[in-house]
Amino acid sequence: MNRIIIADDSDTARMFIRRCLEIVGLHEAEFIEAVNGNEALKIAKQEPPDLLVSDLNMPVMDGETLLKWVKTSPRLVDVPVLVITSAGNPAKEAQLLELGAFAVLNKPVSPAPLLKVLAPLLAEDSDG
Repeated sequence: MNRIIIADDSDTARMFIRRCLEIVGLHEAEFIEAVNGNEALKIAKQEPPDLLVSDLNMPVMDGETLLKWVKTSPRLVDVPVLVITSAGNPAKEAQLLELGAFAVLNKPVSPAPLLKVLAPLLAEDSDG
């Protein structure tokens, strides 16, 4: 995984997510930060990332709308989208997974659960 977009309206959250991704082994990835879903989508359309990590609640375009755009774009449909939320709502989590989210994690993110959900992608990465 070489290119990762982190979309969150909080500078602190983006920094924390990046640090957790580095801890689980992605320290050599190129991290691109976006302050909302609209910015993340523009960046992804220019050059699709290997992973898109998105907060659920953001101004301008939220994570759910971003996920819908990514999963309906022929160029981006295969990009795994990890949604991070402070909602802790099982119904919303199920809805996001149905929309095509790779995984949904609750805030605050920590390395262990992050590694657990990313393990299949990291294994895929080391195979290729």
